[in-house]
Amino acid sequence: MSHNNQKKIAVINDISGFGRCSVAVALPIISAMKIQCCPVPTSIFSNHSGFKEFFFDDYTDKMEEYIDNWKKLDLRFKGISTGFLGSSRQIGIVSEFLRDFTSNDTIVIIDPVMGDYGRAYSTYTDKMCKDMKKLIDYADIITPNLTEACILTDTPYKDDMSDGELEVIIKKLAERGPEKIVVTGLQRDGYMSNIVYEADKGISWIRNKRVGKERSGTGDIFASIIAADAVNGVGFADSVRKASDFIIKCISKSIEMNIPDTDGVCFEEYLTTLK
Repeated sequence: MSHNNQKKIAVINDISGFGRCSVAVALPIISAMKIQCCPVPTSIFSNHSGFKEFFFDDYTDKMEEYIDNWKKLDLRFKGISTGFLGSSRQIGIVSEFLRDFTSNDTIVIIDPVMGDYGRAYSTYTDKMCKDMKKLIDYADIITPNLTEACILTDTPYKDDMSDGELEVIIKKLAERGPEKIVVTGLQRDGYMSNIVYEADKGISWIRNKRVGKERSGTGDIFASIIAADAVNGVGFADSVRKASDFIIKCISKSIEMNIPDTDGVCFEEYLTTLK
């Protein structure tokens, strides 16, 4: 009997037991959107690294054997979504996973989690940045923030880039192969903006009134909705708008419920509204 009678997305990311991010976000959201979510853990955290103290277990040495057992089951995926990767070796393992599990009807969504606020994360080496540039060659959809888009295109970072400068970055990213790109979290005049590129439609902008502060896990929520919508055949711009609206609604509810910023957003309050 086949294991492939239901749509599945493989999610390659870490597991944080508390803090609402990574797989702990992706699994319920993708499931709520009627797709089976199959995690490939890259590491295990008791709570994410935004807290002062946390337990951490690197899963790199176990990933290949874990994946080999999926090959034995002949698992096939309608989508493959990647998040934070902690080393060049992990990026290499993910590259091999994409080569082995991507078929003609698989959509690859890469969230190149590399940095923010104009600089790469401290764990990211020059080699890892180069490896990530190669990894996005496999992607159908990428969801970088401005910092990551700049790193991927060797563009000097500025907070106040013009529309024209942003469009140049988008075009450079598109040259690497992704047919759909969204550069997320652009802050302008009290709005959070996303610049969207589709190979067959060009560039558009989606804006939301800014609400509250930065919170953990919002990028994972965004990428999970984008991945599930892509597999379900929802238009890309519509999906970006849905993800943005959902996150704003969840942030507002989190403020109302006095949820600490470190604890992410209480998306559970609205999970049943996702389709």
